[in-house]
Amino acid sequence: MNDDQPSGNPWVKSLLVWGGIFLALLMVVSMFGARGESGPAIPYSDFRSKVVEGRVDSVEISEERIDGKLKNGDSFTSVPVPGDTTLPQLLQDNGVKYSGKEPEQGSLLVYILAQTLPFLLIVGIAFFALRQVQKGGGSGAMGFGKSKAKLLTERSGRVTFADVAGIDEAREELEEIVEFLRDPGRFSKLGGQIPKGALLVGSPGTGKTLLARAIAGEAGVPFFTISGSDFVEMFVGVGASRVRDMFEQAKKNAPCIVFIDEIDAVGRHRGHGLGNSNDEREQTLNQLLVEMDGFEANEGIIIIAATNRPDVLDPALLRPGRFDRQVVVPVPDIDGREKILAVHMKKVPLAPDVNPRVIARGTPGFSGADLANLVNEAALLAARRNKRLVAMQEFEDAKDKVMMGAERRSMVMTDDEKKMTAYHEAGHAIVSLNEDASDPIHKATIIPRGRALGMVMRLPERDSYSYHRDKMLANLSVAMGGRVAEELIFGHDKVSSGASSDIQYATSLARSMVTKWGMSDKLGPLQYEEHHEGYLGMGGSQRLMASDETNKLIDSEIRLLVDTAHARATQLLHDRNDHLHLLAQALLEYETLSGEEIRQLLETGAIDRPSEPRGPKTPRPISGSSIPKTGKHLSGGTAPQRA
Repeated sequence: MNDDQPSGNPWVKSLLVWGGIFLALLMVVSMFGARGESGPAIPYSDFRSKVVEGRVDSVEISEERIDGKLKNGDSFTSVPVPGDTTLPQLLQDNGVKYSGKEPEQGSLLVYILAQTLPFLLIVGIAFFALRQVQKGGGSGAMGFGKSKAKLLTERSGRVTFADVAGIDEAREELEEIVEFLRDPGRFSKLGGQIPKGALLVGSPGTGKTLLARAIAGEAGVPFFTISGSDFVEMFVGVGASRVRDMFEQAKKNAPCIVFIDEIDAVGRHRGHGLGNSNDEREQTLNQLLVEMDGFEANEGIIIIAATNRPDVLDPALLRPGRFDRQVVVPVPDIDGREKILAVHMKKVPLAPDVNPRVIARGTPGFSGADLANLVNEAALLAARRNKRLVAMQEFEDAKDKVMMGAERRSMVMTDDEKKMTAYHEAGHAIVSLNEDASDPIHKATIIPRGRALGMVMRLPERDSYSYHRDKMLANLSVAMGGRVAEELIFGHDKVSSGASSDIQYATSLARSMVTKWGMSDKLGPLQYEEHHEGYLGMGGSQRLMASDETNKLIDSEIRLLVDTAHARATQLLHDRNDHLHLLAQALLEYETLSGEEIRQLLETGAIDRPSEPRGPKTPRPISGSSIPKTGKHLSGGTAPQRA
């Protein structure tokens, strides 16, 4: 890393200049204050009257003024009348002590300074401001157009590629850029040219900025970092000026790397929006395009940018010659999550029972930032429990907290509400266990978490990148299971609003199946709805132009999918009514059951759980009807299914 710093410290210079201005002002105040130290000025006639009245104690007389003191201790000054020779006799007759006083030395100089110093101050401030503009000090009072890019010099906490895990393909592409900077001849001898830019694309928290910091730690060349929002100002032209200044700094330090975080703040499509702010952003983008690949080439400067919204970037910014590479930084798979956990667990004292593979298997869809937060939450839980080591139990509790929200045990629920919640969650669980394509159950609970009164969390056995029709239909049936259980046990009139999120999920899934994924036999494999990006980033799904008859058919197909799922859940729960009662009673007793305990309960009618916190394990039978063994037993997995 290049640690060279420009000669001179602009902050010290600014401090000296403003310190000089303050001292000059202090001098003016002291000069004017010194002239008033002898007391208030009074007319000469009033002075003579006070002498005659016998109120004056002593005076000092000079050609320019009279300084005196009254008998009550007050001081005063007065200006004598030229040619008055009667004053000494008057003072003597009234018993006033008087003496002469030499003229003040340098009074002319003080007068000149008092008259010229304000003018000199104005000239000095103007000269200082103009000098700052000419020198280009971004911290100066007039440094609007100067780049805010910072030269990164990490002497401690340095990040390298060894600290980046779970995104091997993205890391390999960026390692090649670092190798090019270290040994350009290795590539140039075969005609290869250094890439001008790399765009890191990925969801929030996947590690884009971490990758950039790793490049800074590995490259061994100057590394400038700036945010996309730092270019945008309310004044038109300021952003373009900052882009020019940033590239001027980069040229002086070439070869170097410039990292622009959240480039979508300045790189959006041109021609959208209204007002001067849009003109400013477009001018800034135009200047960035020219500097990256314009008439004058910038050799040795590599631009690395990061965004989680590549769809809004201007096409001119994405073409080869500007951002030659678009590096996708994905959400890690199970192997990547295990590696990321291993990196973060190095800083935490772990108990022997901690298995990163099991934690990774239970956290599909987690980004690197999510996993870092999970490890941190586990460490905090262990600290609250006064433990010296972080055990697997803390990681499980932290995972539940992150995925489902914190427990709300203080929430007061009536027995009827608890019973309703228990049957609702039991309905989800029974349908899930009897749907072949459904994900395995990880945990069921009736303890309120977050905004839910209870939930059944299902975890897939492996990471899924696409979903099949049978799994979607199974998910629809599971979503309806809670509502159907309420209908069967409590009756039509006692159905609660607890299934609102289930209904919302089922409707959204059925709509996507019909309008986006072509899973309706009557409508065929056509798209009837698309996601659009609205003004200022506000958008959503919008149904495409279609006839009234087609729209009615879409609505009827969505209704058919949900009704079929409702009927399927009703049949399953009706056939396994004894399972439903048994599981609901177990949830009322234990409040939280793991997937293995649920399977054990439905197979044997008992749960093998310790009766006391430190006692031996004894199977406890749950009151209910006799339970036939089921032929479907699933195990596995991660992503919460909220009830």
